Amino acid sequence: MSILFGDYRISLDQSEEGATLNFVSHAHSDHIGGVKRNRKVICSDITRDLVTARLGHPVNYIDTPKGISLVNSGHMLGSRQLCVDLDSGERVVYTGDYQVQESAVAEKIEIPKSDVLIMDSTYPFPNVTFDERDEVVTSIQHYISSKSEVGCILFGAYSMGKGQELVNICNDIGVVPAVDKSMAIINGVYMKYGINLQYTVSDFESKIDDGHFSNQVWIVSMNRMNFVRRLVAEAGKRIFTAVATGFSMTRKFDTDVQFSLSDHADFKQALYYIEESEPSIIYTRGGMAETFAKNLRAEGYRASPLLGKQSVLDAAVNHP
Repeated sequence: MSILFGDYRISLDQSEEGATLNFVSHAHSDHIGGVKRNRKVICSDITRDLVTARLGHPVNYIDTPKGISLVNSGHMLGSRQLCVDLDSGERVVYTGDYQVQESAVAEKIEIPKSDVLIMDSTYPFPNVTFDERDEVVTSIQHYISSKSEVGCILFGAYSMGKGQELVNICNDIGVVPAVDKSMAIINGVYMKYGINLQYTVSDFESKIDDGHFSNQVWIVSMNRMNFVRRLVAEAGKRIFTAVATGFSMTRKFDTDVQFSLSDHADFKQALYYIEESEPSIIYTRGGMAETFAKNLRAEGYRASPLLGKQSVLDAAVNHP
């Protein structure tokens, strides 16, 4: 899906045929398809550095064209929303992934006014409501403090965004966790931009020895949890497993405990965003776009899903 603006066809967080410019809202792997095709990219400087660290090579970035601005989305460090001011006087805003509650390792969200609003639909259900972030953080810290007295805690986390937040949560109670190498690379970019993180690095490659157990908490990429857990079992040590993700509200993980620490907005937060932004029409995108649009219409908003390669501005300038 894309936005037509002057001579540009702007692709939104994906690889799309015919696009002349790619907006990358943040550096998570499912949002950098256009980067991988070496298309011209606009994004924040932080996202540029995170994507470069992830891919291991520079990317074809350009300065943000006149009439386009990027504002904080609160999702992760460097994440931005896209604001396009049309010659007609209308403003189109694309949120990308966004979070209304503030994280200690991301810039606070800004909610721009809009005429046409394109929204992420990760959590479209009114009955899914996240706890206050401070309460979830306190619960995680209490768990770490209590379980570290009898064993080690293994957290599975995405190597970019959630991993750094967990390191920060540990640091706030005086705990220095160990992280795997992929997460340490991303930690370095966060520290470059002023996020102070204290951690050690472990390869967790072939065995777990007594040196590993000097750390009370280990934080590894989600796809390595089972591997590390098996190594711990082979070492005959006790370990507690956990994840911290908003998806714990909708699915069960194979861990001892799961915390609903989300970097996305829930439905209630989405309504708050809409009230502040005051759009005339809302387009929803993502795997749950139709459900989200339906539930927004039930709240009295004009909302329609964007599907496939549909262009927003093909219809939005003269939206019905």
